Amino acid sequence: MYQQSEIPKQIIGRTYSLCAKENSSSHFYEQIRNITGLCLHLYPNKSDLLKILQKASRSSSFLHKAIKRDKNPRLYELLQNLISFLGIYITGIDDHLAQLSFSKRFDGVLSTKEYQYYLYMIEFELVNRIYKDEFLKRKRKIALLPHCLRDLNRKCMSAPSGMDYVCKSCSKNCYINFASNILKEFEVEPFIWMTASQRALFKKQTDSRKDIGVLGIACIPELIRGMRMCMRKNIPVVGIPLDANRCARWMGEFHPNTVNLDKLKGLIS
Repeated sequence: MYQQSEIPKQIIGRTYSLCAKENSSSHFYEQIRNITGLCLHLYPNKSDLLKILQKASRSSSFLHKAIKRDKNPRLYELLQNLISFLGIYITGIDDHLAQLSFSKRFDGVLSTKEYQYYLYMIEFELVNRIYKDEFLKRKRKIALLPHCLRDLNRKCMSAPSGMDYVCKSCSKNCYINFASNILKEFEVEPFIWMTASQRALFKKQTDSRKDIGVLGIACIPELIRGMRMCMRKNIPVVGIPLDANRCARWMGEFHPNTVNLDKLKGLIS
């Protein structure tokens, strides 16, 4: 892990922070597990619930109808639970959206709305529950790691290998190094997402699609985008979000970031 002097006291992102006011995102994952259980009590079929969450996140008109208690009481209760329990993890989203340039307002990632974050937080947990077993059965399992998790205090020595760049374990304070070691322990191939095109990757894997599973780590909007792409290609996918969105795309420059390594290990074991 980062040496104590190098760990930010609070990992605060541009629009979300899974650590909230703590030094760990463990409480967030506990909340997500419990809230997903409540959601499944309202909608017991996981696949049906996933479709509802995806439809609600894509269509504001569908959502506006859903929030009316008399129109859909179950969905109304679900959304109220999300807002009540997950609001503490949203940070500065109104200011962020207000400051977006005209062109960036059309960027589906940067323009993610608050209600979409709530839905996405349950979606990735639900996708993990649906696809984890199938992912673990796959002959080849790959993980795509964001380069923003690297140790920012030294030059990264990662090098191209196969699908994309791979970690060379050059730093003891690097979350890519930590995650890569965990992944390799459970026979998952870790790659740093640097140059490869996700669409091109899936196109190349067409013939072996039945043998491959994908694990992703990314900011929440990017994670959901990648998961949905895998599902459309019938590739079993799992993943966890970064503890915050702190890269140059969001904040103008890179800031140290973390991911919950205990959650990662639990996902692949």
